[in-house]
Amino acid sequence: MAFDILVVNGTVLTVNADFDVVEEGAVGVRDGRIEFVGAAADLADTAADRTIDAEGGLILPGLVNTHTHMPMSLFRGLADDLPLESWLHEHIFPAEQRHITPDTVRAGALLSCAEMLLSGTTCCCDGYFHEDAVAEAVHAAGIRAVLGQGVIDFPAPGVPDPEKNVQCALDFVRKWKDRSPLISPAIFCHSPYTCSAKTLAAARDAARGEGVLFQVHLAETRGEGEATGLDGGITPVAWLAGLGVLDENTLAVHAVWADAMDIGVLADHGAMISHNPDSNMKLASGVAPVMEMLAAGLTVGIGTDGCASNNNLDMISAMGAAARLHKAALLDPTVMDAKTVIRMATIEGARALGLSDRIGSIEAGKEADLIVVDARQPHLYPLYHPASHMVYAAKGSDVRHVMVGGRLLVEDRKIHHLSVPGIMADVHRIADEIRRTDSKRDLSG
Repeated sequence: MAFDILVVNGTVLTVNADFDVVEEGAVGVRDGRIEFVGAAADLADTAADRTIDAEGGLILPGLVNTHTHMPMSLFRGLADDLPLESWLHEHIFPAEQRHITPDTVRAGALLSCAEMLLSGTTCCCDGYFHEDAVAEAVHAAGIRAVLGQGVIDFPAPGVPDPEKNVQCALDFVRKWKDRSPLISPAIFCHSPYTCSAKTLAAARDAARGEGVLFQVHLAETRGEGEATGLDGGITPVAWLAGLGVLDENTLAVHAVWADAMDIGVLADHGAMISHNPDSNMKLASGVAPVMEMLAAGLTVGIGTDGCASNNNLDMISAMGAAARLHKAALLDPTVMDAKTVIRMATIEGARALGLSDRIGSIEAGKEADLIVVDARQPHLYPLYHPASHMVYAAKGSDVRHVMVGGRLLVEDRKIHHLSVPGIMADVHRIADEIRRTDSKRDLSG
């Protein structure tokens, strides 16, 4: 038996159906796929073109970030400590109109790709404008991604005529549908309060016609129904269900204010959920009823949201936030246990994006999206329970190696195929322009 890459001397958290953990384990990769996972002792006389020594660390499936806005890394810290409505309408939307171009989008997306790879994310789901430039950045970075062209009912970057918003998204999907094995195009309707019933239905039809994911912010805030123009007798979830928007290819992002009836509607329609605990806490949107969603059989993944509202893309941090938030909110230390959270950040996130047959667990036949976490850190000693360590003790900076589709993208915490200093320099120049342009505005919010 010969492998292209063999990862040895680590504890493997397979995140398979039984959540098998293999101590002194190994993972063999050939032609971009996992060919072996098991005890290293079972690999006598095995050859490999490249052997990676995990040095006693943890080997996991790559993390799946189910919701972000990559170019918004340009606005990290621009308008903090504000409620979502004023943050969005008074600061973020105006900043996007002034500063978002294909060039700035590409720079911000590259910065986000670097941040995600260095903290163990191998797949993300993005939604933004000028998504063609995001796709170019993702292609250069080598990360796996579901990318949604943004749809909104007012002039937006790259789509000055709102009447063309759905057609623009459809053109993006058709351009990228079979262009890269790592990129899955999608359509992203911003929200019920920024998209009319006509727009939502047209975008839904376009997504279904192309067989791609339909993303939408949904039930994020308590006032969303009023902002959408709904009377008290119908919720945003029920409204979207009535429009025929919800189905097994719908990713509902946030769903903080989904009540018991809403959860039943989402489950009945097979919709997927992206839970964004850091963003929900920072914007004081509330606490999503994730335990009720899981009990109803809903698929729930974890997302970071964009850097303007989190303010980072560290999925390991998001795992810890998800676990702690629900324990505190429910006054129950047993909920959102470590294994559940890791599943949400890997295989369940992959399932929410329609990719669970390809990624999300370390199993023979799946594509080799793997990470190695360095356990030789004071904050990771001693190591009793690997899953608990990943959720409650590990940090994004502990990620040492990252592989996507069998390609080693991060080695010893370094990205060799991208100039990270060059990307940061580009973003610094853009930030200087934002400061100059907005010098008379209070950038802190």
